[in-house]
Amino acid sequence: MKQQNGIKKVARSVGWAGVMGAALVFALPVRAEAPPTLAQLQARAQIQDLLMDYYSGFGADESHFGDYYLADGVLDVNGDIAQGQQAIGELYRRLASDSPPRKGLFRMLLTNLRIKVHGDSATADMMWTGVLNTDLHAPPQFAEQGREHDELVRRGGHWLFKHRVITADSGMPAMFDRTYKKR
Repeated sequence: MKQQNGIKKVARSVGWAGVMGAALVFALPVRAEAPPTLAQLQARAQIQDLLMDYYSGFGADESHFGDYYLADGVLDVNGDIAQGQQAIGELYRRLASDSPPRKGLFRMLLTNLRIKVHGDSATADMMWTGVLNTDLHAPPQFAEQGREHDELVRRGGHWLFKHRVITADSGMPAMFDRTYKKR
């Protein structure tokens, strides 16, 4: 009887150990891609800086936003498409004039950023969230949120937007009602 109980205990221990061992094997991350090279990491950092510079300019003079694009770059905001640096600057001017001024401090958060670099081209996908701070003692307010997909190219050591697709999920300005497509 004692021997049978001992065997059962060992079997239970081995059984749990086997289950735990299998769980560990399946919990290990599987890497489908090779680790990034130093050059890719540097390019990703440069692209992150580009995005921060771009978004920190909101609320200032929007006419310079075309400078972040190739000469024939494309900006698609909720289905309203502008091609070329001048047209992109104009789209931002229209957006600024059609939007009521916000009272308080407005900041854009970029999250879930995924940048993939392939030599002198790259893609960037992210979520963006506009946060409005109206009072130092009041909680922040979410003003808008959406997603972005960018295609970028490196020219003369600088990253530029080739094609951007920006899609609102909430807080969309009314000027995009006629062009908005769920994507």
